[in-house]
Amino acid sequence: MKVAVLTDSTAYIPASIREQWNIHMVPLSVVFGDEVYREELDITAEQFYEKVKHEKELPKTSQPSIGLLTEKLDQLSQSHDDVVCIHLSSGISGTYQTAISAGNMVEGITVHPFDSEISTRVQGLYVIEAAQMASVGASATEIINRLNEMKQSMRAYVMVDDLSHLHRGGRLNGAQALVGSMLQVKPLLHFVDGKIVPFEKIRTRKRAVKRVMELFDEDAKTGKPIVGVVIHGNQEQEAVTFKAELESNYANVEITTSIIGPVIGTHLGEGSFGFGWYVK
Repeated sequence: MKVAVLTDSTAYIPASIREQWNIHMVPLSVVFGDEVYREELDITAEQFYEKVKHEKELPKTSQPSIGLLTEKLDQLSQSHDDVVCIHLSSGISGTYQTAISAGNMVEGITVHPFDSEISTRVQGLYVIEAAQMASVGASATEIINRLNEMKQSMRAYVMVDDLSHLHRGGRLNGAQALVGSMLQVKPLLHFVDGKIVPFEKIRTRKRAVKRVMELFDEDAKTGKPIVGVVIHGNQEQEAVTFKAELESNYANVEITTSIIGPVIGTHLGEGSFGFGWYVK
C-alpha cells in the first residue's frame, strides 16, 4: 500500500484489528513515580485500574517523544509514499503537534496529520475508516477529506464519577461552575474545539445515561446508518447492557464497546462511561 495509517495508543484499537487493517501505532505512557509504562505494551487497562487503587497519588501521563515518531515515520518511508497520522485531540495533548514536527524532519514520505479533536475509541472510528480506505487504494487526500466529512456528524459524551481527576490534570475547561457541587453531580462532558467542557449538569448516573440515549436518538431516528462505540472505565457490563439496548431499539446502528485505557483513564477515572458516534 502506498498510504500508511498511523495513530496513537489512546485510540484503544485492539492489536488484532490493527493487524487486520495494517494500522500502525505509537504508545503514550503513564508514569507512576519513577516508573514509566507504555500503554498496551507495558500495562493493560485492567492492570492500570488495579494499580491505581493501591497508589497514593494519581500517575502522570506522557506523550510519545519526537524521536519515537521520527523513527516510526522513517520505517514507514521504506514502503509507503504517504502516511495519514490520526491523533488524540491537540486540546489535551501535544501528540498531534509532535507528529507535525516529526513529519517535517523525515524525508521520503509525506505526512498528513489529522487532529481527531477527541480521544478513546471514538478517535479509533476515524482510524479504522482511514485504514479501510487505504486498503482499497484511496489517496491520502481522499482519506483526509473523508475524515473531515465524518467530523461534521461525530458526537461524543462522557460521564465521570469524579471530576477531580480532570480538574487536577488541567484537562477540563469551564470547571468553575461545577467544582462547588462536584460530589453531587454526574456531569455530561463533551469536546468543543478539541477541549473537554461541561455539556449538562445531571444529578444521577442513571439520568446521565438516559440523557446520552436521548441525544443519540436525535440522529438515530433519521434512519441513516450510524457507527458508534460505547466507552467505559472498567465498567464492561454497563457498556454491554447499553450497547444491547441501543441495538434492540435501532436497526440502523453498528456499535462496539471499548475500555478506556491507562492514559485517558488517568484523567477520566474508573467508573467513567461514554458514547460516541457518527452518521455513516
